[in-house]
Amino acid sequence: MWKNALFVCVIAFFMNVATGLYFHIGETERKCFIEEIPDETMVTGNYKLQLFDPRTGGFMPSSPGLAMHVEIRDPDDKIILSRVYSSEGRFTFTSHTPGEHVICLYSNSTKWFTGSQLRVHFDIQVGEHAIDYANIAQKEKFTDLQLRVRQLLDQVDQIAKEQNYQRYREERFRQTSESTNQRVLWWSIGQVGILVAMGFWQMRHLKSFFEAKKLV
Repeated sequence: MWKNALFVCVIAFFMNVATGLYFHIGETERKCFIEEIPDETMVTGNYKLQLFDPRTGGFMPSSPGLAMHVEIRDPDDKIILSRVYSSEGRFTFTSHTPGEHVICLYSNSTKWFTGSQLRVHFDIQVGEHAIDYANIAQKEKFTDLQLRVRQLLDQVDQIAKEQNYQRYREERFRQTSESTNQRVLWWSIGQVGILVAMGFWQMRHLKSFFEAKKLV
């Protein structure tokens, strides 16, 4: 039992650790990321755009006219966020359906910088990592101990959500397996039925042939 709990805690830890990266996009290119998120979980994304400088071969700070369009779809392919932000900032949303959420980013570089290449620094924070505890401490006037207790409570709550999500995934996998096994069974039954029907037709055909030739 304790091994299963330890496994879930490890999975929850790695799923909730902030992930930072950067990538390059063209003027009409769209980059999408898939993030598995439990339900009722806060997600925060931080990004910063840099514009390629052909004179130096490097990337310089973006122009004020450059913007980033963020589009997020839930597991049911419904848009839960679609908004144009500035060249540097953050977006936040809360998941209401457990599963794979698709986060897509693309810029308006065709309007301002035709043919330019962009570097996007992108960072995703999930669960309690997306909560600004410094702001909470200042707003609620928490002491260090109270703030630490709040963090621990949020971590426990997030672990419970991760456990529920793992059970949800297990249930979905079991349903898929049962559906696949049932389809395989019916396919096998159908094949047997077709073979029986073909055998019966061949026997009838051979009987008619023998009777026509007066062999029986």
